[in-house]
Amino acid sequence: MVHALNEKIAPQIDCTACGNCCKSLMINVSNEEANDLSKHLNKSRKDFDEEYLEKSGDMMLMNTIPCTFLNDNKCTVYEHRFAGCREFPAMHLPHFNKRLFTTFIHYSRCPIIYNVVESLKDEFKAFTRKS
Repeated sequence: MVHALNEKIAPQIDCTACGNCCKSLMINVSNEEANDLSKHLNKSRKDFDEEYLEKSGDMMLMNTIPCTFLNDNKCTVYEHRFAGCREFPAMHLPHFNKRLFTTFIHYSRCPIIYNVVESLKDEFKAFTRKS
């Protein structure tokens, strides 16, 4: 049901009118993603890391919120964006029931999540009235 609602709702939302995810989320970065983006930006990996990343052990995060690569609510490195950016808001992914906590954390942040959850609530209300 979540996937069907997402397929209906997501195309109606213009993410560039919002940009809240890029303005407020901490972005995890993998080694491969850092390599790809540093190459795309013609920066050495060392310079890229120093300019854009915060490191803690094996974990790497973008070092600014909002994202450095957000300009006028658009991603300036869209084709090279990170996996977390590509999958957000994750309404299309399997196992929605295992992501309820993060879904509700982002409920007020993302119009897609908000509208999918509200539509889901309406669907359940209609279902319980029939029972």
